[in-house]
Amino acid sequence: MTTGLGSLLWLIFMFYILLGPQFKFAQLIASRKGLLSSLSKKRNSTVITLIHRQESMGFLGMPFYKFINIEDSEEILRAIRKAPKDKPIDLIIHTPGGLVLAATQIAKALHDHPAETRVIVPHYAMSGGTLISLSADKIIMDPHAVLGPVDPQLGQNPAPSIVRAVEQKGVDKVDDQTLILADVAKKSIHQVQKFIYELLKDRFGEEKAKKLSETLTEGRWTHDYPITVEEAKELGLNVETDVPDEVYMLMDLYTQPVRQRGTVEFVSFTDKK
Repeated sequence: MTTGLGSLLWLIFMFYILLGPQFKFAQLIASRKGLLSSLSKKRNSTVITLIHRQESMGFLGMPFYKFINIEDSEEILRAIRKAPKDKPIDLIIHTPGGLVLAATQIAKALHDHPAETRVIVPHYAMSGGTLISLSADKIIMDPHAVLGPVDPQLGQNPAPSIVRAVEQKGVDKVDDQTLILADVAKKSIHQVQKFIYELLKDRFGEEKAKKLSETLTEGRWTHDYPITVEEAKELGLNVETDVPDEVYMLMDLYTQPVRQRGTVEFVSFTDKK
């Protein structure tokens, strides 16, 4: 009897260890889908998410970080292709950026959608996330959310800084490898500028689109410089701040499931009289 009970408890324990996280994750996915469905009905739109948070890998909980990659662009392109042509698209973005190729594909597909397109930024959409945001008809940001510059990065170095370093030092004082790198940097800047110009010229006019494409790529800021709502409006971007409540609720369902205690906690006190 004791042996049988011990075996049963052991099986329950193993079931919890092996399958418990899978059930919890399935519940999480169901909750996300429920919120997305509610938001879609409320806004009469196709809702797509591009949300990058730190994730746990395997049972050891080793963290890795996500960014915009080719898999993202493939999935979002399929979602946009399947979206009704006469309905708006709401793309919720939370990302540090990623591959220029992938971000460019997403931006082009969003730009070409016939109905209105809206990017919603609850916290931040940096680098490639900003590039995608520029393709939308409207950017809806939390009042404290930020965008960022889209100057290309070559390895760990900003392309504009590589070009400036060679110009300041002189081409006769740098090695061939650096000259090749500077040439690639110039091309990458030109390519991103041209793409942004093509995205914006119909809505902003050629002169303003050209100026904005240069401002965001020329390296006047560090790559992680936060472009606030106020500054985005000063740049001429079509920015609003009415982020739907469902988006904040959705972000709560993407919280990283860490094993250690979080670094941020809060308690809200309501004085009831």
